[in-house]
Amino acid sequence: MSKYSVILPTYNERQNLPILVWMLAKMFEENKLEWEVIIVDDASPDGTLDVAKKLVRVYGKEHIILRPRTGKLGLGTAYVHGLESVTGDFVIIMDADFSHHPEAIPEFIAKQKTESFDIVTGTRYKGNGGVYGWDLKRKLVSRGANFLASTLLRPHVSDLTGSFRLYKKEVLQKIISVTQSKGYVFQMEMMVRARSLGFTIGEVPISFVDRVYGESKLGGDEIVQYLRGVWMLFTTV
Repeated sequence: MSKYSVILPTYNERQNLPILVWMLAKMFEENKLEWEVIIVDDASPDGTLDVAKKLVRVYGKEHIILRPRTGKLGLGTAYVHGLESVTGDFVIIMDADFSHHPEAIPEFIAKQKTESFDIVTGTRYKGNGGVYGWDLKRKLVSRGANFLASTLLRPHVSDLTGSFRLYKKEVLQKIISVTQSKGYVFQMEMMVRARSLGFTIGEVPISFVDRVYGESKLGGDEIVQYLRGVWMLFTTV
């Protein structure tokens, strides 16, 4: 039986984390799947790590693995750090703020099995996928960013900036080893690198919901990083 490892990067997710882990555990148990959740906390000042330690006591060390870091070091390096502790055959990456619902994971798993895809990525821009909780301006920015990257980079993936994905462990290890970006460009570069390496990618429509508790991490600096990242990939890959 395959084992599934979820890497959860966290920063100030004290309110969201226990509910999300409960939902993940429930989903995995109902589907009779082997699982673990690896929590990579970047020294959250709100006590997220203290909550995570309590989750270890509730679910056991075999299911909850803590990989805390000493500061806010970036999304890309969080996945690299978490991957060091993965014992599963497949790795699921997702946000810890309820933007992504665990109920979609069985669809990812089923899609992966249909053609033994190396990667299955959630898409907000295909089929019945969608975005909820964003104003029109933010939706247009997201659509525009994906259109720009897709036109220039041609990765044949409808949602380059999404961060809800399932990877074969060895595939994720290979892609991470050649990925250069460390911030929000990381997700986009992962797909572009995957295509250049010949890995197969399946897509599953998902509903993306803006965070329930806390503040969005996205700001002007990340938008600048994104534009620079598109140019870097266009000129180097």
